[in-house]
Amino acid sequence: MTTTMKEEDIEKELTKADKRKIIFLISSVLLFSVMNGTMFMIAVPDVAKSFSLSPSEVSWIVTGYIILYAIGALMYGKLADIYPLKYLLAVGLSLFAAGSIIGFFSPNFIMVVVARMIQATGASSIVATVFIIPSRYFSNERGKVLGIVSSTMAFASGIGPVIGGFITGVLSWQYLFLISACVLITIPFFWKWMPDEKKKEGKVDILGAAFVAIAVATLLLFVTLLVWWYIIISIVFFTLFAWRIFHSKDPFVNPEMFGNAPYRTTVISAFLAIMAMFGMMFMLPLMLSEVNDLNALYIGLVLFPGAMAAAFTGRVAGVLTEKKGSKQVVFMAFALMMIGFFLISSLIGSPAWVLSIVIIISYIAFPFIQTATANLLSIVLPKREIGVGMGIYNLFNFMAGAFGGAVIGKILDYNSSFSLNPFAIAENHAMIYSNVFAGLIVLTLLNGAFFYFSFKRNGSESVQ
Repeated sequence: MTTTMKEEDIEKELTKADKRKIIFLISSVLLFSVMNGTMFMIAVPDVAKSFSLSPSEVSWIVTGYIILYAIGALMYGKLADIYPLKYLLAVGLSLFAAGSIIGFFSPNFIMVVVARMIQATGASSIVATVFIIPSRYFSNERGKVLGIVSSTMAFASGIGPVIGGFITGVLSWQYLFLISACVLITIPFFWKWMPDEKKKEGKVDILGAAFVAIAVATLLLFVTLLVWWYIIISIVFFTLFAWRIFHSKDPFVNPEMFGNAPYRTTVISAFLAIMAMFGMMFMLPLMLSEVNDLNALYIGLVLFPGAMAAAFTGRVAGVLTEKKGSKQVVFMAFALMMIGFFLISSLIGSPAWVLSIVIIISYIAFPFIQTATANLLSIVLPKREIGVGMGIYNLFNFMAGAFGGAVIGKILDYNSSFSLNPFAIAENHAMIYSNVFAGLIVLTLLNGAFFYFSFKRNGSESVQ
């Protein structure tokens, strides 16, 4: 695309070939972005061994990355409401590649952490923009494209640990950085194939951005480290942020957005659903290790079919979102989650191959909930606020993952002498896993009721 166009004319000017190129590009870089996180999860023990680190020290290559990734997703979302997406992606991908190259040559652990943080500041541009591009360039095929995005994320989540384990075992963990550096070759293609857009009016409230960044960072630090003074700092800066958005001429987030009932309901429901899903993903490896006595390789093999099933059903979720509507697909996701959680809760203690099959049902709920909620938000938000609105959505999703892991990790420290699920076959300590999955069923049921009655109360005809 060689001429700068108004946003409303961009989609009309894009040919089918242009759209296929854009989908291919965003799927490619999203694959690297998600894999970058999941590959390093596998490499943590090897990094600790290389630098003689304790578990709390080495955890910073994950913790630091997650914090900046979450904040970056919000910041890039806001910037996307003002600046052309191709500029943001060029900057983000350059930072991602630079962090990867620095990481490969890092002589000490401090530089590895710095490299991971630079990676995060760039990689977050990818997850921010891939949820904006469908609503900006594919309004008539938004659900389908979001389904492809969700499929890519699911596929990357499943294949990342496999590739990470293989490369770490055959070469070394440093070579994981080189895989992520490959995104550098996509920048010229983004520059050539992405539409030229005009810079829009508006500016970023730097003080408001700083307040929310500190508030989010300290909240995530509290969740991961359980140091109480972090939550106090977080509350203070969230309060300052709330004050700022009501007193700034150009607030970082328009306070009216939080008064948008369909938007607020969707973000809260997505948060609770993603918290349940990430809680499940956090718990399954622990359960398979403790109850089924599996090593890391076999745990990966048990979980792999679920991740692949989620990848292949993403397109189905997109098509259903287009045909049935976002709300109906959200309810389908809730139904899949509850059925899957019930079967896992009932069959904990069964052979690993049985669990591998029933886990698939819960896993395929992930692209359904993500596609439908993202599509719903793009409908209920004004176009001028889609960027920051999706940024908040992504931020809440990252926080949901952190909360899910932290809360369930704490619950698993306790034993249970009784089973909440009368159909469960779990015994001894395995009962606590069965009971947590039973709790996730209740959480999902309440979430579904909240979603249904909130939309019914506020009216949903205009949304659909």
